[in-house]
Amino acid sequence: MNKLFDPISMGSLLLQNRLVMAPMTRGRAQYDGTPGALAVDYYAQRASVGLIVSEGTQPSDEGQGYPGTPGIYTPAHVAGWARIADAVKAGGSHFFIQLMHAGRIAHPLNTLHRGPGVAPSAIAPGTAIFTPNGMQDVPVPRVLSSSEVRQTVKDFRFAARRAVDAGAAGVEIHGAYGFLVQQFFAPSANVRTDRYGGSVENRARFAIEVAVAIADEIGASRTAIRLSPSSTMLGIDEGQEGPDLYRYLVGELDRLELVYLHVMHPGDDGLMADLRRLWRGTLILNRPGRPFAEIGADVSSRLADLESYGQAILANPDFVARLKANSSMNESRRQSFFGGDHHGYIDYPTLQQDECPTTI
Repeated sequence: MNKLFDPISMGSLLLQNRLVMAPMTRGRAQYDGTPGALAVDYYAQRASVGLIVSEGTQPSDEGQGYPGTPGIYTPAHVAGWARIADAVKAGGSHFFIQLMHAGRIAHPLNTLHRGPGVAPSAIAPGTAIFTPNGMQDVPVPRVLSSSEVRQTVKDFRFAARRAVDAGAAGVEIHGAYGFLVQQFFAPSANVRTDRYGGSVENRARFAIEVAVAIADEIGASRTAIRLSPSSTMLGIDEGQEGPDLYRYLVGELDRLELVYLHVMHPGDDGLMADLRRLWRGTLILNRPGRPFAEIGADVSSRLADLESYGQAILANPDFVARLKANSSMNESRRQSFFGGDHHGYIDYPTLQQDECPTTI
Protein backbone atom coordinates (compact mmCIF):
# COMPACT_ATOMS: atom_id res chain seq x y z
CA MET A 1 0.00 0.00 0.00
CA ASN A 2 2.88 2.38 0.67
CA LYS A 3 3.46 3.04 -3.03
CA LEU A 4 0.03 4.70 -3.07
CA PHE A 5 1.49 7.58 -1.10
CA ASP A 6 4.35 8.26 -3.52
CA PRO A 7 4.04 11.29 -5.82
CA ILE A 8 3.46 10.62 -9.52
CA SER A 9 3.66 12.72 -12.66
CA MET A 10 0.57 12.71 -14.87
CA GLY A 11 1.19 14.75 -17.99
CA SER A 12 2.39 18.13 -16.76
CA LEU A 13 0.86 17.61 -13.30
CA LEU A 14 2.66 16.30 -10.22
CA LEU A 15 0.18 14.47 -7.98
CA GLN A 16 0.94 14.23 -4.27
CA ASN A 17 -0.13 10.57 -4.18
CA ARG A 18 -1.74 7.90 -6.34
CA LEU A 19 -5.23 8.09 -4.91
CA VAL A 20 -8.14 9.54 -6.87
CA MET A 21 -11.57 10.67 -5.75
CA ALA A 22 -13.94 9.14 -8.30
CA PRO A 23 -16.81 11.22 -9.72
CA MET A 24 -20.02 10.87 -7.69
CA THR A 25 -23.38 12.51 -8.36
CA ARG A 26 -24.58 14.35 -5.25
CA GLY A 27 -27.63 16.27 -6.54
CA ARG A 28 -27.02 19.49 -4.63
CA ALA A 29 -26.58 22.06 -7.40
CA GLN A 30 -28.90 25.05 -7.76
CA TYR A 31 -31.85 24.80 -10.14
CA ASP A 32 -29.89 26.49 -12.97
CA GLY A 33 -27.02 24.02 -12.59
CA THR A 34 -24.66 26.29 -10.64
CA PRO A 35 -22.73 24.29 -7.99
CA GLY A 36 -24.14 24.84 -4.53
CA ALA A 37 -22.34 26.84 -1.86
CA LEU A 38 -21.59 23.75 0.23
CA ALA A 39 -19.77 22.13 -2.70
CA VAL A 40 -16.70 24.28 -2.01
CA ASP A 41 -16.31 22.71 1.43
CA TYR A 42 -17.19 19.23 0.15
CA TYR A 43 -14.40 19.13 -2.40
CA ALA A 44 -11.88 21.06 -0.30
CA GLN A 45 -12.28 18.61 2.59
CA ARG A 46 -11.10 15.78 0.32
CA ALA A 47 -8.11 17.52 -1.27
CA SER A 48 -5.51 15.26 0.36
CA VAL A 49 -5.90 12.81 -2.55
CA GLY A 50 -3.74 13.33 -5.61
CA LEU A 51 -6.63 13.96 -7.99
CA ILE A 52 -10.29 14.89 -7.55
CA VAL A 53 -12.73 14.24 -10.38
CA SER A 54 -15.94 16.20 -10.02
CA GLU A 55 -19.44 14.82 -10.06
CA GLY A 56 -20.95 14.38 -13.52
CA THR A 57 -21.50 17.84 -15.03
CA GLN A 58 -23.73 18.43 -18.03
CA PRO A 59 -22.29 20.22 -21.07
CA SER A 60 -25.68 21.63 -22.11
CA ASP A 61 -29.33 21.86 -21.05
CA GLU A 62 -30.00 18.70 -23.06
CA GLY A 63 -27.31 16.84 -21.17
CA GLN A 64 -29.12 16.92 -17.84
CA GLY A 65 -30.87 13.80 -16.64
CA TYR A 66 -31.25 14.00 -12.87
CA PRO A 67 -32.41 16.85 -10.61
CA GLY A 68 -29.73 18.93 -8.94
CA THR A 69 -26.84 18.05 -11.23
CA PRO A 70 -24.43 20.86 -12.13
CA GLY A 71 -23.56 22.30 -15.51
CA ILE A 72 -20.49 23.96 -17.01
CA TYR A 73 -21.73 26.06 -19.90
CA THR A 74 -22.90 29.41 -18.46
CA PRO A 75 -21.00 32.25 -16.75
CA ALA A 76 -22.71 31.40 -13.46
CA HIS A 77 -21.55 27.78 -13.75
CA VAL A 78 -17.98 28.91 -14.42
CA ALA A 79 -18.00 31.21 -11.40
CA GLY A 80 -19.34 28.45 -9.17
CA TRP A 81 -16.76 25.91 -10.29
CA ALA A 82 -13.96 28.50 -10.02
CA ARG A 83 -14.51 28.72 -6.27
CA ILE A 84 -14.30 24.94 -6.02
CA ALA A 85 -11.19 24.68 -8.20
CA ASP A 86 -9.42 27.33 -6.11
CA ALA A 87 -10.28 25.49 -2.89
CA VAL A 88 -9.04 22.15 -4.20
CA LYS A 89 -5.76 23.69 -5.38
CA ALA A 90 -5.28 25.34 -1.99
CA GLY A 91 -5.65 21.89 -0.42
CA GLY A 92 -2.86 20.45 -2.56
CA SER A 93 -4.86 18.39 -5.05
CA HIS A 94 -5.58 18.68 -8.76
CA PHE A 95 -9.13 19.04 -10.07
CA PHE A 96 -10.80 17.68 -13.21
CA ILE A 97 -14.43 18.31 -14.12
CA GLN A 98 -16.27 15.28 -15.47
CA LEU A 99 -18.43 16.08 -18.49
CA MET A 100 -21.53 13.89 -18.34
CA HIS A 101 -24.29 13.94 -20.92
CA ALA A 102 -27.09 11.76 -19.53
CA GLY A 103 -28.58 11.00 -22.95
CA ARG A 104 -31.71 8.87 -22.60
CA ILE A 105 -31.39 8.67 -18.78
CA ALA A 106 -33.53 11.74 -18.24
CA HIS A 107 -37.03 12.85 -17.37
CA PRO A 108 -38.91 16.05 -18.32
CA LEU A 109 -39.56 16.80 -14.64
CA ASN A 110 -35.81 17.03 -14.00
CA THR A 111 -34.64 19.35 -16.75
CA LEU A 112 -34.79 23.02 -17.66
CA HIS A 113 -36.01 22.24 -21.18
CA ARG A 114 -38.79 19.97 -19.86
CA GLY A 115 -38.43 17.54 -22.75
CA PRO A 116 -37.42 13.88 -22.94
CA GLY A 117 -33.82 12.81 -23.08
CA VAL A 118 -31.97 12.38 -26.35
CA ALA A 119 -30.21 9.25 -27.52
CA PRO A 120 -28.73 7.39 -30.49
CA SER A 121 -32.07 5.59 -30.99
CA ALA A 122 -35.63 5.79 -29.67
CA ILE A 123 -35.21 2.97 -27.15
CA ALA A 124 -36.19 3.46 -23.52
CA PRO A 125 -33.77 1.89 -21.02
CA GLY A 126 -36.51 0.04 -19.13
CA THR A 127 -35.58 1.61 -15.82
CA ALA A 128 -36.92 4.25 -13.45
CA ILE A 129 -35.42 7.58 -12.47
CA PHE A 130 -35.79 9.80 -9.44
CA THR A 131 -37.81 12.99 -10.00
CA PRO A 132 -39.33 15.68 -7.75
CA ASN A 133 -42.53 13.59 -7.94
CA GLY A 134 -40.81 10.39 -6.89
CA MET A 135 -39.62 7.50 -9.02
CA GLN A 136 -40.85 7.61 -12.62
CA ASP A 137 -40.24 5.39 -15.65
CA VAL A 138 -37.69 6.86 -18.05
CA PRO A 139 -39.62 7.82 -21.19
CA VAL A 140 -38.63 6.92 -24.74
CA PRO A 141 -35.90 9.35 -25.79
CA ARG A 142 -35.83 11.58 -28.83
CA VAL A 143 -33.43 10.40 -31.54
CA LEU A 144 -30.48 12.64 -32.28
CA SER A 145 -30.16 13.47 -35.97
CA SER A 146 -26.69 13.28 -37.51
CA SER A 147 -26.42 17.07 -37.37
CA GLU A 148 -27.49 17.04 -33.70
CA VAL A 149 -24.82 14.45 -32.94
CA ARG A 150 -22.26 16.84 -34.41
CA GLN A 151 -23.73 19.69 -32.35
CA THR A 152 -23.46 17.57 -29.21
CA VAL A 153 -19.75 17.09 -29.94
CA LYS A 154 -19.49 20.90 -30.14
CA ASP A 155 -21.33 21.18 -26.81
CA PHE A 156 -18.71 18.95 -25.17
CA ARG A 157 -15.98 21.09 -26.70
CA PHE A 158 -17.55 24.32 -25.45
CA ALA A 159 -18.02 22.89 -21.95
CA ALA A 160 -14.39 21.75 -21.82
CA ARG A 161 -13.24 25.29 -22.53
CA ARG A 162 -15.54 26.63 -19.81
CA ALA A 163 -14.11 24.06 -17.36
CA VAL A 164 -10.58 25.28 -18.00
CA ASP A 165 -11.81 28.87 -17.71
CA ALA A 166 -13.08 27.90 -14.25
CA GLY A 167 -9.62 26.76 -13.22
CA ALA A 168 -9.95 23.01 -13.66
CA ALA A 169 -6.75 21.23 -14.63
CA GLY A 170 -8.71 19.31 -17.23
CA VAL A 171 -11.87 17.37 -18.01
CA GLU A 172 -12.86 13.73 -17.90
CA ILE A 173 -15.35 12.55 -20.54
CA HIS A 174 -17.99 10.32 -18.94
CA GLY A 175 -18.09 7.33 -21.26
CA ALA A 176 -19.45 4.92 -18.68
CA TYR A 177 -22.40 3.74 -16.58
CA GLY A 178 -25.09 3.85 -19.26
CA PHE A 179 -25.00 7.54 -20.18
CA LEU A 180 -24.85 9.04 -23.67
CA VAL A 181 -21.34 8.08 -24.75
CA GLN A 182 -21.83 4.45 -23.69
CA GLN A 183 -25.29 4.44 -25.24
CA PHE A 184 -23.60 4.78 -28.62
CA PHE A 185 -21.53 1.65 -27.85
CA ALA A 186 -24.46 -0.61 -27.01
CA PRO A 187 -26.86 -2.36 -29.43
CA SER A 188 -29.47 -2.12 -26.66
CA ALA A 189 -29.44 1.67 -27.12
CA ASN A 190 -28.06 2.16 -30.62
CA VAL A 191 -29.65 0.66 -33.74
CA ARG A 192 -28.63 3.49 -36.05
CA THR A 193 -27.82 2.83 -39.68
CA ASP A 194 -25.69 5.93 -40.29
CA ARG A 195 -21.98 6.41 -39.53
CA TYR A 196 -22.68 6.25 -35.78
CA GLY A 197 -24.24 2.78 -35.72
CA GLY A 198 -23.69 -0.79 -36.82
CA SER A 199 -20.01 -1.71 -36.82
CA VAL A 200 -17.69 -1.50 -33.82
CA GLU A 201 -15.89 1.38 -35.51
CA ASN A 202 -19.11 3.30 -36.06
CA ARG A 203 -20.42 2.79 -32.54
CA ALA A 204 -17.09 4.03 -31.13
CA ARG A 205 -17.08 7.06 -33.44
CA PHE A 206 -18.99 9.47 -31.19
CA ALA A 207 -16.66 8.91 -28.22
CA ILE A 208 -13.60 9.42 -30.41
CA GLU A 209 -15.04 12.57 -31.99
CA VAL A 210 -15.76 14.03 -28.54
CA ALA A 211 -12.22 13.24 -27.38
CA VAL A 212 -10.67 14.71 -30.53
CA ALA A 213 -12.75 17.89 -30.26
CA ILE A 214 -11.91 18.45 -26.60
CA ALA A 215 -8.21 17.71 -27.10
CA ASP A 216 -8.16 20.18 -29.96
CA GLU A 217 -9.82 22.82 -27.78
CA ILE A 218 -7.91 22.50 -24.50
CA GLY A 219 -5.05 20.11 -25.29
CA ALA A 220 -4.68 16.35 -24.94
CA SER A 221 -2.75 16.92 -21.68
CA ARG A 222 -6.02 18.21 -20.16
CA THR A 223 -8.33 15.60 -21.70
CA ALA A 224 -9.27 12.25 -20.14
CA ILE A 225 -12.03 9.65 -20.42
CA ARG A 226 -13.77 7.17 -18.16
CA LEU A 227 -15.05 3.80 -19.41
CA SER A 228 -16.94 0.89 -17.86
CA PRO A 229 -16.54 -2.13 -20.16
CA SER A 230 -19.24 -4.79 -19.79
CA SER A 231 -21.35 -2.60 -17.50
CA THR A 232 -25.06 -3.37 -17.72
CA MET A 233 -26.22 -0.35 -15.76
CA LEU A 234 -29.30 1.54 -16.93
CA GLY A 235 -30.33 -0.91 -19.63
CA ILE A 236 -26.96 -1.22 -21.36
CA ASP A 237 -26.08 -4.44 -23.18
CA GLU A 238 -22.96 -4.18 -25.32
CA GLY A 239 -23.41 -7.63 -26.81
CA GLN A 240 -20.77 -10.15 -27.84
CA GLU A 241 -18.76 -7.49 -29.65
CA GLY A 242 -18.40 -5.39 -26.50
CA PRO A 243 -14.84 -6.46 -25.63
CA ASP A 244 -13.70 -5.92 -29.22
CA LEU A 245 -15.27 -2.46 -29.21
CA TYR A 246 -13.23 -1.50 -26.16
CA ARG A 247 -10.03 -2.91 -27.61
CA TYR A 248 -10.59 -0.84 -30.75
CA LEU A 249 -11.70 2.26 -28.83
CA VAL A 250 -8.81 2.26 -26.35
CA GLY A 251 -6.31 1.73 -29.16
CA GLU A 252 -7.72 4.73 -31.04
CA LEU A 253 -7.84 6.90 -27.92
CA ASP A 254 -4.25 5.98 -27.10
CA ARG A 255 -3.19 7.57 -30.40
CA LEU A 256 -4.54 10.90 -29.11
CA GLU A 257 -2.17 10.83 -26.09
CA LEU A 258 -4.87 11.84 -23.63
CA VAL A 259 -3.72 12.53 -20.10
CA TYR A 260 -5.38 9.48 -18.55
CA LEU A 261 -7.82 6.63 -19.00
CA HIS A 262 -10.12 5.86 -16.07
CA VAL A 263 -11.56 2.34 -16.14
CA MET A 264 -14.07 0.54 -13.97
CA HIS A 265 -12.64 -2.99 -13.84
CA PRO A 266 -14.81 -5.10 -16.16
CA GLY A 267 -14.52 -8.27 -14.09
CA ASP A 268 -12.64 -9.81 -17.02
CA ASP A 269 -8.94 -9.94 -16.17
CA GLY A 270 -8.04 -10.82 -19.76
CA LEU A 271 -9.81 -7.79 -21.19
CA MET A 272 -8.35 -5.55 -18.50
CA ALA A 273 -4.86 -6.80 -19.33
CA ASP A 274 -5.49 -6.06 -23.01
CA LEU A 275 -6.61 -2.51 -22.20
CA ARG A 276 -3.53 -1.98 -20.04
CA ARG A 277 -1.35 -3.14 -22.94
CA LEU A 278 -3.15 -0.95 -25.48
CA TRP A 279 -3.04 2.16 -23.29
CA ARG A 280 0.47 3.57 -22.98
CA GLY A 281 -0.45 6.56 -20.82
CA THR A 282 -1.63 6.95 -17.24
CA LEU A 283 -4.27 4.43 -16.20
CA ILE A 284 -6.63 4.94 -13.27
CA LEU A 285 -8.46 1.80 -12.14
CA ASN A 286 -11.62 1.58 -10.07
CA ARG A 287 -12.82 -1.69 -8.55
CA PRO A 288 -16.26 -1.23 -6.97
CA GLY A 289 -16.45 -2.92 -3.59
CA ARG A 290 -12.70 -3.42 -3.32
CA PRO A 291 -11.86 -5.01 0.07
CA PHE A 292 -9.90 -2.76 2.41
CA ALA A 293 -7.00 -5.23 2.46
CA GLU A 294 -6.60 -4.93 -1.32
CA ILE A 295 -6.25 -1.16 -1.50
CA GLY A 296 -3.03 -0.46 -3.38
CA ALA A 297 -2.80 -3.90 -5.01
CA ASP A 298 -3.33 -2.65 -8.57
CA VAL A 299 -0.70 0.06 -8.21
CA SER A 300 1.74 -2.41 -6.65
CA SER A 301 1.23 -4.90 -9.49
CA ARG A 302 1.50 -2.08 -12.08
CA LEU A 303 -1.86 -2.95 -13.56
CA ALA A 304 -2.76 0.67 -12.76
CA ASP A 305 -0.86 3.87 -12.12
CA LEU A 306 -3.52 5.24 -9.76
CA GLU A 307 -6.55 3.83 -7.95
CA SER A 308 -9.86 5.64 -7.60
CA TYR A 309 -12.37 5.37 -4.78
CA GLY A 310 -15.90 6.71 -4.47
CA GLN A 311 -17.98 6.03 -1.38
CA ALA A 312 -14.93 5.48 0.81
CA ILE A 313 -13.74 9.04 0.11
CA LEU A 314 -17.28 10.42 0.25
CA ALA A 315 -17.56 9.13 3.83
CA ASN A 316 -13.95 9.83 4.84
CA PRO A 317 -12.71 13.29 3.92
CA ASP A 318 -9.38 12.31 5.51
CA PHE A 319 -9.20 9.05 3.55
CA VAL A 320 -5.44 9.35 2.96
CA ALA A 321 -4.68 9.94 6.64
CA ARG A 322 -6.85 6.98 7.65
CA LEU A 323 -5.04 4.71 5.20
CA LYS A 324 -1.64 5.82 6.46
CA ALA A 325 -2.75 5.23 10.05
CA ASN A 326 -4.42 1.91 9.19
CA SER A 327 -7.46 3.39 10.90
CA SER A 328 -11.10 2.41 10.84
CA MET A 329 -13.32 4.15 8.30
CA ASN A 330 -16.67 5.92 8.49
CA GLU A 331 -19.54 4.13 6.80
CA SER A 332 -21.37 6.11 4.11
CA ARG A 333 -24.98 7.16 4.68
CA ARG A 334 -26.88 6.11 1.58
CA GLN A 335 -29.99 8.08 2.45
CA SER A 336 -28.04 11.34 1.97
CA PHE A 337 -26.19 10.48 -1.25
CA PHE A 338 -28.44 12.56 -3.50
CA GLY A 339 -29.83 15.97 -2.64
CA GLY A 340 -30.37 17.51 0.76
CA ASP A 341 -28.28 19.82 2.91
CA HIS A 342 -24.95 19.48 4.71
CA HIS A 343 -25.94 16.22 6.39
CA GLY A 344 -24.11 13.34 4.76
CA TYR A 345 -22.23 15.86 2.63
CA ILE A 346 -19.74 17.92 4.63
CA ASP A 347 -20.33 16.59 8.15
CA TYR A 348 -18.47 13.26 8.07
CA PRO A 349 -16.01 13.26 10.99
CA THR A 350 -12.24 13.09 10.64
CA LEU A 351 -9.82 11.26 12.91
CA GLN A 352 -9.14 14.49 14.74
CA GLN A 353 -12.77 15.03 15.65
CA ASP A 354 -14.47 13.66 18.70
CA GLU A 355 -17.06 11.41 17.05
CA CYS A 356 -15.87 7.84 16.87
CA PRO A 357 -15.93 6.37 13.35
CA THR A 358 -17.59 3.09 12.54
CA THR A 359 -15.25 0.35 11.40
CA ILE A 360 -15.67 -1.16 7.95
